[in-house]
Amino acid sequence: MNNFHSIVEEIKNILSTEHKDRKIFDKDVANALGITPMNFATMKKRNKIPFAELLDFCAKKSISINWMLYGQSPESLVEATNRLYKIKYFSDINASAGGGAFSEHENSEDVNLPRQFVSLLGGEEALKDIEAINVSGDSMEPLLSYNDIVFINRSKKNIERGGVFALRSEAGLFIKRVEKRLDGKINIISENQIYETQTLSLDEVEIIGRVVGKFGDVS
Repeated sequence: MNNFHSIVEEIKNILSTEHKDRKIFDKDVANALGITPMNFATMKKRNKIPFAELLDFCAKKSISINWMLYGQSPESLVEATNRLYKIKYFSDINASAGGGAFSEHENSEDVNLPRQFVSLLGGEEALKDIEAINVSGDSMEPLLSYNDIVFINRSKKNIERGGVFALRSEAGLFIKRVEKRLDGKINIISENQIYETQTLSLDEVEIIGRVVGKFGDVS
């Protein structure tokens, strides 16, 4: 997958065709992505790709996200287009810091996934159960960061062996590490150690599905 620098350079090339009278700078890329210069500088330092904003940019410019992320040539994409796989992406839903909902009644958009990434999510057959949402907050740092796009497999609700799950309680929608206790209750664990572990009974929590990956990586 292309790194942050390579993607920024591609965006600069795209913007330069629209502004041939001047040089394109990082601030122009930040503006095109809808990111503040300060946040852009932080992402650049961390080599963190702004996936949600990049998806919006590619949609507006009619550019394949597959080409932007993996550097495939336009010629190869012509043949590959029919082999891209789609899932529902709920761009208005954020989880981890709470809030929001997650159901078939929420607005969603289709996201094309390249074949390489589909295999990491469990293969083509698994896609019917997978949907994507955003991460909000820092409770799952460093595993998951603010504005990451994560992939939830709704068919995987078994918590016997633990793992990272999307779940809902009366406090909202969360992404947490779940650990089943011997007394039948479950520990709700944040990766960020500044947050305390919560213990809830099974009837206080709805397991939405297991986190099977994020853009660029698999949890």
